[in-house]
Amino acid sequence: MENFNKQVIIVSGATRGIGKAIAEAFIKAEAYVIGVYAENTLAAEQFSRENEQFSSHFKLIQCDVSDETEVQQLFSDIELKFDHIDVLINNAGVRRDSVLALMTNADWNKVIDINLNGTFLMSKQAVLLMMKKKYGRIINITSPVSHLGFVGQANYAASKAGQIGLTKTLAKETAKKKITVNCVSPGFIATDFIKDLSVEQLASYKKMVPMKRFGTPEEIAESVLFLASHRAAYITGAVLEISGGL
Repeated sequence: MENFNKQVIIVSGATRGIGKAIAEAFIKAEAYVIGVYAENTLAAEQFSRENEQFSSHFKLIQCDVSDETEVQQLFSDIELKFDHIDVLINNAGVRRDSVLALMTNADWNKVIDINLNGTFLMSKQAVLLMMKKKYGRIINITSPVSHLGFVGQANYAASKAGQIGLTKTLAKETAKKKITVNCVSPGFIATDFIKDLSVEQLASYKKMVPMKRFGTPEEIAESVLFLASHRAAYITGAVLEISGGL
């Protein structure tokens, strides 16, 4: 594992599931991690307790990534303290499932606001800081749903497809500044994100996976750390699927 000592890493959606595994992996790699969370203070408190021995290596900050004012304030505070960031992981995401004909405007907008607009707002501020140092890594957590499409997930699929389009465009815009922009696309991962699905639905999804199991958050974190490393300097605009062959 590459040592990320003295690197400043921002992870959104950092206190649960995939985001938590990513944040903890960076902390153990000696990075300084800024973990962003939205509303779940209980999860934030639990994260702090579980990582108390690394308390000098991380800070949790409450921020709604879909709120431009809050995002600007987040990056303003980070710039004052560190003057730069090295890596941004756009992991924050929500689901509001419903077949499209019955989907409310509120559920459509909520998913697009957090999953896609949040990626835009966070990436915009990150690029401005990274360009000063002429170095950076942006990794967006997308989904195979972006191209597979699942019943009841039109809003989620659209938001994730949008992330991929944003990633490929931003990768071209920032390549000369030695900033890479990539996607990691996890398939079915055993986290709270799918805990609301029925037993029958989970069994059906597992049958779809050629490896016949769900992935782990730690497996996603390993891939994220690679793309964030100096070893991945020539990888940009890529989508790495980690889906068990889905």
